[in-house]
Amino acid sequence: MRGLEVETRKGRPVLLVVLVVIAIILVSIYFREGEDGVLHRSRAVALAASEPVAIAGEWVSTPFRRVGGLASGLAVSRTEYEELRVQNEEFRARLAELEEAGLEAERLRGLVGFVEEQDFEYVGVRVIGRPTTSWEGALIIDRGENDGIRTGMPVIAAQGLVGQVVEVSPGSSKVRLITDQRSGVAALVQASRAEGIVAGTLEGPMILDFVDAEEAPVAGDVVLTSGMGGIYPKGLVVGDVVDVYDERHRLYPTIEVESRVPITEIEEVLVITAPGTAGDEAGQ
Repeated sequence: MRGLEVETRKGRPVLLVVLVVIAIILVSIYFREGEDGVLHRSRAVALAASEPVAIAGEWVSTPFRRVGGLASGLAVSRTEYEELRVQNEEFRARLAELEEAGLEAERLRGLVGFVEEQDFEYVGVRVIGRPTTSWEGALIIDRGENDGIRTGMPVIAAQGLVGQVVEVSPGSSKVRLITDQRSGVAALVQASRAEGIVAGTLEGPMILDFVDAEEAPVAGDVVLTSGMGGIYPKGLVVGDVVDVYDERHRLYPTIEVESRVPITEIEEVLVITAPGTAGDEAGQ
């Protein structure tokens, strides 16, 4: 068996040499003979015979090449889509920021315009805490002693009087609302000039008290600060009269007043650090 294996291995180089020699002879004949030679005709016949196979192979492989190209294009398109999606999210976030800045600027424009007409000195602040229950009548603002805020300073919004600073820390302050039952505002009815005291209640509406029945306002009358007592400047809007009850057992009629300030919605207020004189002149 080993002898046969040796002979087979020895025969392989001889076969290879013979094939190489035959190939060289055929190539030489091919290039020397004319177009009508035997080898040229044989090659033409072989090409003709294999052409249908080549066409079929091209037809079969074309869809696969197209799918491959489409898949490559989809990969590129997905990458571009992700980039565009990220850019779109960034643009939308930026647009939201600009819209919020525009709304804030609009709110502050009206508020600042009002206090500048009154010649007030003021500090703009943000509301960072609201009442969480009906028992709470206070806001928390983001400025305090370090910003010049002191207890007793009035706080206003564009719609009218908000309240008074009652507690101060270095970086924040507590504002007691005029709707709180512990508050009291010296006020007057704009139309009749009748004076009284507006106090908050637990039930909701504020009460304008100590107004004589003969001078009682009607629903819709505007109530302003009177400036008496020196706590609030004169002429600030306290609210509107919503109802009047003339009860026999009471010395004065019950006058319900509703604040115009949307406590659950306001985001910025102003703290009046020094009152001006324009409000007093307007109220006289």
